[in-house]
Amino acid sequence: MAFWSQYALLAGFSAVLPLTAQAQEASAPETVPAAEAADERVVLEADTVYELSGENSIVAEGNVEALYQGRTLRADRIVYNRTTEKVRAMGNVIIIDADGSQQFADEMEVGSNLSDGYAIGFSARLAEGASVTANSAIRQSDGINSLDQVVYTSCEVCAEDKTPTWTIRARRAVLDQESQMISYRDAVVEVAGIPVFYLPYLAHPDPSSDRRSGFLIPDVGLSSKIGTFYKQPYYWAISESSDLTLAPLLSSNVNPLLNLEYRKRFYSGAIKIKSSFTQETDFDGDGERFGEEKFRGHIYANGAFAISPEWMWGFGIESQTDDLYDRRYDIDGQLDKRGLYSNQPRRLLSQVFAVGQGDDYYADVALLNFQGLRGQDDADRLPVVSPLLYAEKNFDLGSYGFANVNVSSAVLSRDVGADSRRVSAGADWRDFNLLPGGLTFEPFAEVRGDYYALDEAVSGKSEVTRAVGNAGAKIAYPLYRPGETVDLMLEPAVMAAWGFSNVNDPAIPVEDSQLFEFDESSLFEANGFDNYDLYEGDGKLSAGLTARAIWKNGTELSTTVGKRWRSRADDAFDVASNLDGTSSDWVAETSLDLGDSLQLASRVRLDDEDFALNRLDLRASASLKRFRAVGQYYKIDQRISPLGRPDEGIYVTGEVQVTDSYSLIFGQLRDIANDVDARQEIGIAYTDDCSRFELIYSRNELTDRTLGPSENIQFRFTLKSLGNFGSSEFD
Repeated sequence: MAFWSQYALLAGFSAVLPLTAQAQEASAPETVPAAEAADERVVLEADTVYELSGENSIVAEGNVEALYQGRTLRADRIVYNRTTEKVRAMGNVIIIDADGSQQFADEMEVGSNLSDGYAIGFSARLAEGASVTANSAIRQSDGINSLDQVVYTSCEVCAEDKTPTWTIRARRAVLDQESQMISYRDAVVEVAGIPVFYLPYLAHPDPSSDRRSGFLIPDVGLSSKIGTFYKQPYYWAISESSDLTLAPLLSSNVNPLLNLEYRKRFYSGAIKIKSSFTQETDFDGDGERFGEEKFRGHIYANGAFAISPEWMWGFGIESQTDDLYDRRYDIDGQLDKRGLYSNQPRRLLSQVFAVGQGDDYYADVALLNFQGLRGQDDADRLPVVSPLLYAEKNFDLGSYGFANVNVSSAVLSRDVGADSRRVSAGADWRDFNLLPGGLTFEPFAEVRGDYYALDEAVSGKSEVTRAVGNAGAKIAYPLYRPGETVDLMLEPAVMAAWGFSNVNDPAIPVEDSQLFEFDESSLFEANGFDNYDLYEGDGKLSAGLTARAIWKNGTELSTTVGKRWRSRADDAFDVASNLDGTSSDWVAETSLDLGDSLQLASRVRLDDEDFALNRLDLRASASLKRFRAVGQYYKIDQRISPLGRPDEGIYVTGEVQVTDSYSLIFGQLRDIANDVDARQEIGIAYTDDCSRFELIYSRNELTDRTLGPSENIQFRFTLKSLGNFGSSEFD
C-alpha cells in the first residue's frame, strides 16, 4: 500500500529539485511539455505562481498540477516555505501514482525530505481496488503511518449514499510500510452497514504486499462426528521459496488434531506435503468412540525434479493409518494426481518415477505401492509393483513409413495371492499413402514377444512365453465440402487385420485392465485391447463413419459410429469388454461444441442384435449469462455391468443468477438404480465486486461401515483482500 506521504515529494518542488514552472491566465492554460524537464525536475502548472518575500515562500494557486517521475499532485493551492522546508497543499488535494492508485485529502503538509507529515480528511484509493479513509493521517520518520477514525474496504464506492457490502471501522490503524501490514485497534467488521464482529485487535497485509506470516481465517462449527470444533490455521512464510501452514483442530468429542501443509521450490523442482496426525480411538458417524486410542494420521506428498532438459524424476506419497481416517475428519485431496500414475477411488497410490522424452524416444520407470480403503480390500492381496517400465524408440523411414521398437516390464508381488513378472519386447511399422481418387491407405504390422514368470501354486504354470502380432491396413475416403456458413467433412473407413491365434493363455493373470471396454477410440486399432495381459489376435474387420460440421462462428458438431467383426470368439474376453463373440456392439461418440455457452458429449453402446441400449454416457456443460451448470448421466445394462445388475445415475451441479447479486446454487448426485440421493445440496449466494456470501444446505447419504448419512448447513463468505470466513453445522 502506498500512501500520500510517499508521494509528497511532488510538492517539495523548489527545496531540493530544479523547477520548471509557468503561471498562466486561467482562460488559456499551457502545459510545460514533459520532455523539457529532466528526470529529477518537477513540472508545475497553475493559474498563478508567485513569491511571498516576507514569508520566504512560493505559492501556486488555481488548478495546481505538479508532475514528478510519473506521479501527479493536484490541489487548489500549494505553499512551499523555504525556511521550514515544508510543503503544504490545500483544497481538493489529489495524488495519482503511476500504477493508478489515488490519495485524497482536504489538507496535507510534508517535509521535502519525506521524513514526516500529516493529512486532514485523508482517503486513498489503492491499486488493488481497496480504499481507506481517516479523519487524519500522520507519517513518522520511521515509516509508520498512523490513522485515526479509520474505515477500510475493498468494495467500490461510487456514490456518497452507497453503503459498502463490508467495511472495517477502527478507532486507530497503523500502516507499517516496511512490513506492509495494517493493524487496527478496536476494530468492528460491518456487513451492509451492520456491525457483525468486534475485535480489540486485527491485522492483515496490505493488498499489494508480498506473502507473509500470520494467522488465517479460522473454521468454526458443529459436527455430529467430532462435536463443536475450532480450526485455526497459521501461515509461516519461511523463506522466499518455502512456507508452512499449521492448522490445529480442537473439538469437543475427540482429541486435538494437527494439520500441516509444507511447500518448497528448488532450483530444479518443487515438493508439496499435506499431513495430519492425532492420538485417538475410532469413532462412528454419531461421535461414539470405541477401540484403542493410538497414533493416527495421513500424508499426501508429491514432488518433481529436472535431471536434464529431457529427463525428470519425481515421487508421490499417499498413506493413512485407518481406512476411514479421511472421512472421519473430512480430509479431501484423495483423488488428486501426485505422479506419473493416477489412483482409483478409495485406493491410495505411492510411487517413485523417472521420465525421459526426446525427439525420437520416450521412457518411464516407476515403483508403485497401493493401499486399499474399501471395506472388501485385503492389504495382503494388493500388489507392490517394482518396477513398471516402458521405453520406445521411433524411426522415420522416409518413403517407407515409420517404425517403432519398444520394451516393457511389470513385476508384481503380493503377500497373499499370485505373484507375476512380465518382460515384453516388440516392434511395429506403419505407413500412409494417398491413392488415386482421394483414398487413403495405411498398412501396418506389429509383433511382440512376452515372457511371464508365474507362481505355479496359484497359476498352475511356472512360466509362459508367447508371441503376438497383427498385420493389416486401414482404407478411408475423406470427403470435404466447404460452404459459406458451414464446412462439412465425411470419412467412411474400413480396417482389416489378421493376427496370431490362441495367444491368451488362461495361466496369465490379467492385472493391467480388469475393467477394459472396447469403444470408438480403439475402433481401427488392430489390437482392440490396449494393454499387455490380454491380446486380440485372429482376423478382425472394423467399419466406421466419422462426420463433422464446422460453422464459421466456431460451432462444431462431430460424430463417429462403427462396429467390429471377428473371425473367432475368444473366451478370454468377457461380455463387458465388448470383444466377446464374433461381433462387437455398435459404438458411437457424438460431441457438440458451442463454445463456453454449451458443450455436449456422449458415448453410446448399442446391442449388435437388437440395437438395445447397453451403455450411455452423457456429459453437458453450459455457461450462459445467468446460468452455469455441469451435468453427467450414465446408464449401464445388467448384461455388461461389472456389478452384475443395472446401474444408472445422474450428477448435476450449477448456479442460477436470479438477480444481478443473488444466485441459486444447486447440486445432486443420484443413484437412480437404487433410488437413493447419494448427495444433494441447495443454497443461495450473494455476490458483488468485493465479496461473496453463501448459505448452503447439503445432505450426504453415504454409508461406509461405521460412518452413516450426514447433513450440513454452511455459511461462508469471502471478503476481497481479507480472505474467507466460514462456519458449518452437521446433524
